[in-house]
Amino acid sequence: MKIEVLGMGCQKCATLYENTRQAVAELGLSAEIVKVEDIKEIMKFGVMSTPALAVDGVVKAAGKVLTKEDIKKILA
Repeated sequence: MKIEVLGMGCQKCATLYENTRQAVAELGLSAEIVKVEDIKEIMKFGVMSTPALAVDGVVKAAGKVLTKEDIKKILA
């Protein structure tokens, strides 16, 4: 599983990354978590507001910081 956190490096993006890391660890999943900060790469996803979360190339949420529990629901 590949999880991508899309954002330009703002505090909200960092929080989403950390929440994602914790959710993956608590679920015991084997996943690659990647920060995508290049605007051209973010635009390829069609995301207009960050932070955003993509799982295996599919955007699951955009424009808000998901909680650890929200992320667990997406990944379960």
